[in-house]
Amino acid sequence: MKIVIADQSHVIYAEIICETIAKAAQIRGTGIAKRKPEYITAKIKKGNAVIALDGKKFAGFCYIETWSHGKFVANSGLIVHPNYRGKGLAKKIKKKVFEHSRKKFPKAKIFSITTGLAVMKLNSDLGYKPVTFSELTKDQSFWNGCQTCKNYDVLQRTKQSMCLCTGMLYDPNSIASSKKIKPNVFERLKEMKQSKFLKKVKK
Repeated sequence: MKIVIADQSHVIYAEIICETIAKAAQIRGTGIAKRKPEYITAKIKKGNAVIALDGKKFAGFCYIETWSHGKFVANSGLIVHPNYRGKGLAKKIKKKVFEHSRKKFPKAKIFSITTGLAVMKLNSDLGYKPVTFSELTKDQSFWNGCQTCKNYDVLQRTKQSMCLCTGMLYDPNSIASSKKIKPNVFERLKEMKQSKFLKKVKK
């Protein structure tokens, strides 16, 4: 298994990457924006992606997005093929793309919005902190990417101030404590959001 910065030679995997993301989004129901092969191809060609390969078999992927003129960076589309899940690969990909982001965009704040508890823990281990959406990018094109999520109506109702996703931020200029957050904190946060927002949907 190798995890590398994607380049032109990896464009051939764009379609299976999109298929894997789409299937995961369907199963999970939230939190993953669907992408087209052309979009993934552009990320790969710019060197803004990380891919995991088992020989020539696709195993996992994650890409970098820049927002607000490079002031913010997001590591998006983290996905592991079903055949390789449960082996710690997501953590390795996340670490690789995070390090690549820090090297390529050293002054940028790195952020994430996710409903996945596993991703929240990975982010926390890397130094991300939970934040309100007001501390994230104001770039509307980023938030427009949430339109494919089934909970987009929640984001609209709250005027993009909150959703079922949790916002997390790594600030390279912060001198805040590096103390990690316990996983049960994220679980309680997710439960509170689901209780608050999903009840309104049912009414």
